[in-house]
Amino acid sequence: MKPEWLDFLKDAGAEIEDNQVTSFGNLQREQRVIHSGLTICDLSHQGLISVDGKDAADFLQGQLTNDIRDVSEQHSQLSAYCTHKGRMLANFRIFKRDESFYLRLPQSQLEATLKRINMFILMSKVSIRDASNALVRIGVSGPKAHEQLSSIISALPAVVDAMTRANGYTIIKCPGTLHRYEIYGELEAMKTLWGQLDVNAAPVGASCWEGLDILAGIPTIYPQTAEAFIPQMANMQLINGVSFQKGCYTGQEIVARMQYLGKLKRQMFRIHIDTSDVVNPGEKLFGKASTSGQGPGEIVNAQMDSEGGYTALAVINIADAEANNLQLNDENGPRISVETLPYTIEEKQKASQ
Repeated sequence: MKPEWLDFLKDAGAEIEDNQVTSFGNLQREQRVIHSGLTICDLSHQGLISVDGKDAADFLQGQLTNDIRDVSEQHSQLSAYCTHKGRMLANFRIFKRDESFYLRLPQSQLEATLKRINMFILMSKVSIRDASNALVRIGVSGPKAHEQLSSIISALPAVVDAMTRANGYTIIKCPGTLHRYEIYGELEAMKTLWGQLDVNAAPVGASCWEGLDILAGIPTIYPQTAEAFIPQMANMQLINGVSFQKGCYTGQEIVARMQYLGKLKRQMFRIHIDTSDVVNPGEKLFGKASTSGQGPGEIVNAQMDSEGGYTALAVINIADAEANNLQLNDENGPRISVETLPYTIEEKQKASQ
């Protein structure tokens, strides 16, 4: 996080740990307001990797699950970076600003991803670096987010994944049950924007933004779950994070085989966990009647629910999810209930045919 931005957030009342905003003094209230109110959130807990150079697009095309040719100053995309066995090492949003591609992913994933992807540059004319301090980034969410932003920024994207560049800002429309936007810009411009939004919007901590991702069914891969899932297990194909027409990339053979020849036995569900204890990515699910030799499932990401307990995304054996008789960790663990996602497999499959 830029030191000047850090000082600005502290002056605005932010409580900060490990370079991320935990809250603005009342986390429980913040967790409630995200469901119906206008909120703003610092996104410094998300890092940025920049990819530049003559061969940048071709290089990324051979590494990632989505078609980089669709990324422009008008369109961003979700994508993933896989092993040769098709297991996701990381996933991220990709956007383009000026001549640079940016990959937005958790700070905890940045170093390992940067190190690995640099190994494959070889003779390509590409420069890949940590660009987390290059742009300040915030999230804006709420039923009146579009109305509020329209009074400040001249052009906003109309559909999910669309992007605009206006008034010095890069604005991306994100999936969500409410209007949601990610906004990127230079330090002084972002200070001004925050000040304008802060008049009517409630500032919230980083966990609240991830809570909105969970409600939207958008997974985040963390170090605890790196190499745990192929993209389809985490519904990446359902949220436009995988292209099956683009051609070869690392892990493509496994991903394509699952799509066209395999039978997906696990997929991602939204769940509620009846516990007040912290729930972490990678924690295992337990099902007494489960017949899966690998266990019934695993937590992808989780955050506290404003109504109590934890809301989470979990990759679960489909039969066990349908039985809906699960617990966290073991037979003495808290009860888990399977809840609905804002999309269904049937709807998305029909839309892609």
